[in-house]
Amino acid sequence: MTERPPRAENRDERREEAGGSADPDPLRPSRRGLLGMVGAGIAGAAVGLGGGVALSAAGVGAGGGSAQRSGTVPFHGEHQAGIVTPAQDRLHFASFVMVRGSSRDDLVSLLRDWTAAAESLTRGAEIGTGVEPGNALLPPDDTGEAEGLGAGRLTLTFGLGRELFVGSDGAGDPYGIRDRLPADFEPLPSFAFDLLEESASGGDLCVQACADDPQVAVHAIRNLARIGMGRAHLKWSQLGFGRTASTSREQDTPRNLFGFKDGTANIMSDEGRALADNVWVGAEGPSWLQGGSYLVARKILMTIETWDRGSLREQETIIGRTKLEGGPLSGGGEFDAPDFAALDPGGGSAPAIDLAAHIRLAHPDNNRGARMLRRGYNYVDGSNPLGQLGAGLFFISFQRSPEIFVRVQNSLKPDLLNEYIRHIGSGLWAVPRGVASGEFLAQPLFE
Repeated sequence: MTERPPRAENRDERREEAGGSADPDPLRPSRRGLLGMVGAGIAGAAVGLGGGVALSAAGVGAGGGSAQRSGTVPFHGEHQAGIVTPAQDRLHFASFVMVRGSSRDDLVSLLRDWTAAAESLTRGAEIGTGVEPGNALLPPDDTGEAEGLGAGRLTLTFGLGRELFVGSDGAGDPYGIRDRLPADFEPLPSFAFDLLEESASGGDLCVQACADDPQVAVHAIRNLARIGMGRAHLKWSQLGFGRTASTSREQDTPRNLFGFKDGTANIMSDEGRALADNVWVGAEGPSWLQGGSYLVARKILMTIETWDRGSLREQETIIGRTKLEGGPLSGGGEFDAPDFAALDPGGGSAPAIDLAAHIRLAHPDNNRGARMLRRGYNYVDGSNPLGQLGAGLFFISFQRSPEIFVRVQNSLKPDLLNEYIRHIGSGLWAVPRGVASGEFLAQPLFE
């Protein structure tokens, strides 16, 4: 057997040009990890996109600025990137479960390895020794499909599921952190019209990968899944395209697959007071979570074909906004506040905005001021044998307490929109604060 000439000098030159180290720590799954995976009968496979060469190491923070222009978003910061970061065009969301019998050390080592990988991926650098190991008989540390694509403004946002704290039966302490469980970290209740599928719900860990290139996002999840082998495996994942919310005033309001502007009243990255009041966990939470948030993901199937047969007037009545401009039916432009007391301009005593219109029921004025930061995406998962699209909204929101989401969702029970949507997937995760240089993800939780 012969080994390929290592060509280490060329690899190092390429890595240094990409902003990486000339002698990185390989993040190849260990022999122990691979054996653990096989012993547990797990084949944790994920599809994804990722690294390449970094366009620039410049950056001013997760909010954008020069980082946005250069194509990189810093991984380190007070808060995790991918929350107030100007929303990218593509999503690969992944939910993982820990391998049965895994230990606290396994969980900590996984978070350490994921931190190291995320630091490389978000700056567009190869993982470990890249796509060409010194020994050609070994698998590459990096799968390589994002080579040359750059960082693509990739952000990786990590969350921890409740079962990490209490076990699958809710009465355990599998990783010795039960006493760190936040008081308000309760499972989401069952909501009206839920038709949840286990194959698209829950998970011990989640990773939200957002990027402007789909292959960069997929590459990231794929490599994190490889690194997790033997400790965690993929439970489910979702690809998304066409963001359905803006987090920056420089972005136009996007449209959902019903053709309406979505997220007009979303919290923006420059609304410091609104973020503190509604998104970031404050002094009321445990110290390890302060500065973090809670992530809710909901997979919402839209009955596209039925919706498309509705008249424009019916569609606008259901939403409460005009379809083309996005202004409230009470009058004004897209960003004008809706007047829920206004009457139908056509005459009569009917309100201009229907009592069961989506905009009315979801509005903060009707939810004791509750607001969420939304980062959802459209999705299409093929079609069924009847020729109907498996399409809809992959809803993602960040809020300082799960109760905020529950409050708003309960108010939507009479929503006219419910005739055209089905909630088929759901998940809730605690999102730790940002990672400082030299730390690993959620490190304060284990100290």
